[in-house]
Amino acid sequence: MIEEPPPLVFAPVVNRPPAKLVERFRDAPTSFIVDAMGGTGALDWRIKPLVGSSLVGVALTCDCGPVDNLAFMAALADSRPGDVLVVATGGHVGAAVTGDLLIGVARNRGAAGFVTDGLVRDLDDLETIGLPVYAMGVTPNSPQRRGPGSVGLPVVCGGVLVASGDVVVGDRDGVVVVPRARISATLESLQRVKAAEAATLERVREGLKDLPVEVPALQRIGRT
Repeated sequence: MIEEPPPLVFAPVVNRPPAKLVERFRDAPTSFIVDAMGGTGALDWRIKPLVGSSLVGVALTCDCGPVDNLAFMAALADSRPGDVLVVATGGHVGAAVTGDLLIGVARNRGAAGFVTDGLVRDLDDLETIGLPVYAMGVTPNSPQRRGPGSVGLPVVCGGVLVASGDVVVGDRDGVVVVPRARISATLESLQRVKAAEAATLERVREGLKDLPVEVPALQRIGRT
């Protein structure tokens, strides 16, 4: 007899980084963090804040697939304060993955935010709840609750591999994910990026007219 696969698959454990390390990313622009990681780490540019303008927390991932949110409900039940629920849908835009009720529960459980490569609904009520929500957009269409899906396992969200325990940072530019293994190195590089940006900005405010970086000489093309 062929057995039916389980509707959900769970990671055995989620290793979260120390809260003190995560907090060091607070107020850092996502562009600075990307530069600190060599120009990578940002999710699809279409994933933007629908509620709130910033978030910092630890990824708790789930893969719902299209038109379903059973895995999100299971992830929500396992969430801890400071988690950012990262919900992968494969970029599906036919239905919302969640609305105000589950986002309200996430807020009540102390979640730091919600990120999806899909859609949400109930925007007016989401704004009242106030939990930072980043998504591709909004639709009234509702999801199913059947599975299959996964909770806590690595997912691809917005074109980026995200693992539970990674650091998630969002601002008005979008969302950046710092892999757990690169947190310390990224923080060190981030300090250098901040110092360089501050120095250049001060020169601009003082009237800098030359480009702050060297560019190759261009050969003018035209009649002689």
